[in-house]
Amino acid sequence: MKSISFFLLILALVSCRKSEEGVLRVPGLEESVEIVRDPYGINHIYAQNQADLFFAQGYLSAQDRLFQYEVWRRQATGTVAEILGESELKRDIGTRLFKYRGSMSEEMGYYHEDGIEIIEAYTKGVNAYIEQALASPETLPIEFKALGILPEKWTPEVVISRHQGLLGNIQEELAVGRAVALLGPEAVNSLLWFHPKTPDLTLQDGIDKEGLFEDILGLYEAYRKPVRFRADHILEAYRSTPVETALLNSAISNESHHPTAGEDSLSIGSNNWVVAGAKMANGKPLMANDPHRRIAVPSLRYMVHLVAPGWNVIGGGEPEIPGVSIGHNGFGAWGLTVFETDGEDLYVYDTHTDNPNQYRYQGQWEEMEVVKERISVKGLEPYTATLKYSRHGPVVFEDTLRHKAYAVRCAWMEPGGAPYLASLRMDQADSWETFREACTYSHIPGENMIWADADGDIGWQAVGIAPVRKNFSGLVPVPGDGRFEWAEYLPIGQKPHELNPERQFIATANENVTSDSYTHWDAIAYSWADPFRGFRIQEVLSESAPLTLEEMQELQTDYHSLPARELVPYLNSLELSGRSEEARKYFSDWDYTLAPNAIPAAIYVAWENEIRDVGHASFVPAEAREILRSLQLERILQWIREPESVFGNASNRDAFLHDTFNSAVEGLTRRLGEDMAQWQYGQKALKHTAMTHPLSDALSGEFKKGLDLGPLPRGGNGYTPGSTGNNYRQSSGASFRVIIPVGEWDKALGMNSPGQSGNPDSPYYSNLFQKWAEDEYFPMLYTKDSILKYADTREVLLPQQ
Repeated sequence: MKSISFFLLILALVSCRKSEEGVLRVPGLEESVEIVRDPYGINHIYAQNQADLFFAQGYLSAQDRLFQYEVWRRQATGTVAEILGESELKRDIGTRLFKYRGSMSEEMGYYHEDGIEIIEAYTKGVNAYIEQALASPETLPIEFKALGILPEKWTPEVVISRHQGLLGNIQEELAVGRAVALLGPEAVNSLLWFHPKTPDLTLQDGIDKEGLFEDILGLYEAYRKPVRFRADHILEAYRSTPVETALLNSAISNESHHPTAGEDSLSIGSNNWVVAGAKMANGKPLMANDPHRRIAVPSLRYMVHLVAPGWNVIGGGEPEIPGVSIGHNGFGAWGLTVFETDGEDLYVYDTHTDNPNQYRYQGQWEEMEVVKERISVKGLEPYTATLKYSRHGPVVFEDTLRHKAYAVRCAWMEPGGAPYLASLRMDQADSWETFREACTYSHIPGENMIWADADGDIGWQAVGIAPVRKNFSGLVPVPGDGRFEWAEYLPIGQKPHELNPERQFIATANENVTSDSYTHWDAIAYSWADPFRGFRIQEVLSESAPLTLEEMQELQTDYHSLPARELVPYLNSLELSGRSEEARKYFSDWDYTLAPNAIPAAIYVAWENEIRDVGHASFVPAEAREILRSLQLERILQWIREPESVFGNASNRDAFLHDTFNSAVEGLTRRLGEDMAQWQYGQKALKHTAMTHPLSDALSGEFKKGLDLGPLPRGGNGYTPGSTGNNYRQSSGASFRVIIPVGEWDKALGMNSPGQSGNPDSPYYSNLFQKWAEDEYFPMLYTKDSILKYADTREVLLPQQ
């Protein structure tokens, strides 16, 4: 039977005239695998067994993202200093310190009942492509040649790395602790928008306030930061000259972004929603999702279609892990946004004056566990790192003068903490009940998982490993002496959830969506995104008329600004003159949409930025401004709505709005010139997108050609559903989008910018960039007839003879 099937497969390939065809033997496969690639770069993989399916996914994704994979591998294994030198040693020490050191069989088995087979098959597929690439090193992408390196083999430990996950709030915790040390808990609670409950920010006895200002999280932050390449990392033949570097730095500074926008981590979020069939014009449910992350080339997401016995799932996820995190499987569709979950705490210990490896716990001295790691460093002798662990976790800093040590307790160090890998269980869900059961395995990140299925169900389940804190908030460092322990992890099934609500839709956008009637508040975070995106989505979905697929596209890329709708009317009561009065006139018939060609959008965003900047400078005491580096816009709007709280009275509030508007107009004049008719929002001097390749800054002109993309005009900002971040040069937002009408699977829409491939020589490197910048979509085809009709290429992978 298999030989007949294979004959028919070859016959089908021969008869296909539209696409390029090929047959390739790949060691490691058990049976033949068919690969159909569509014009948008998605590989549709048809395998005859599960192991071959994930082998092929690893093989093909490595083919598309080989350099991204090598960087990921080195970040995951703590071997970046081996190629970039001593400047990356701290990163590698941090990586080794936060390495998962538990049972690998328990770890892999957590993500799926066949997790060991799946992850090992995926790893073998990655390595099969690496072997193929090493056989012809002259064909390696430019990055390997410029750095003078070769790709190296993967192990399952690389797949389960946590280094790029959305892990927790430890940096916020230390910043809040430092702010409390300077200002006191009441002042910090008044400045920061903690909700839905008010946290206890008291610094307990045993916390040395001065000690909090040491470089406590240096190793953690080095472990988590992106790799940056410099000219001296590049072989001389490929290296940019000092003149080129100076010109580049000048260009970057001239593209100036809003100065504090990058500090507001809560402005980076995602949107998702599900709509019941009764609200849709076609009578069937719909799921939409657009996760917002760093805008980068290559993309942080990768799309694939996986078909084998028991599997038929299409969508996208992190490139370096098997399976699909967001998509559909012919039964239901699902998506995710961040559900703020505090899975990290900073513990502070008293250490023994004669033995710094001992710390006090419950009145006794305990010994730290010590691990030695040998780290290769380019140009130097290998470095031996001494890593220490308390009962709570990795020791990140030792203050020998004050006899203190600091450790980070991480929920994500538990088995099952690799980001998104538990999606493997969701990929095979065939009902709300099986999807919700799959969700109970999803530890990292904390997410709002939504579901819509062919039975007509729509549902929401918050996921993420959540410590229960009975006597502390988790927002400031606490003594590690045994008084402040996690009671347990809240079972995920007890986190907030909902099924088939009367309003006939569920929408989340990183804002707080937990009902006031919820009871497990000691496992719910206090920091949430501004509500504007979520409120706008709910506003549109609440409309009475049946909704269409086209309207869902419009909503996903919607640039309507709720803050503008609230703030602009205040201008009507202000006495403005000169250029400010001229600028105000542009708002007379404006619809509050931050469209790329809109002059009022440019004026408004400049004003909003001034409100945020001046608000921060005015209301955060000077000594804490470098710690609390931004205020949420919703917090400032709360003060504007009720001016007595901060301004004292409405007159002072109006003076604040008057002065910030004048400053915004002056700033735009300096930036764009006197002619307001040239103040369109979407231009290079204002809102635009430009993607820079990781090596671009370091390569000379002849080698960097074609690596960078843009600039192209953009609209929106970080507070519109079509989120483009709060920088003038877009640095975050939805490079990946899906809209899936349940049951009409071939009508699903997707986007993954700038392209599926990270290889600059690939036709799929940047083919989606302009379509994405213009808020377009491509069809996410599912049925094989449709896929074959539009195939770009078809290929068969055969086992080695």
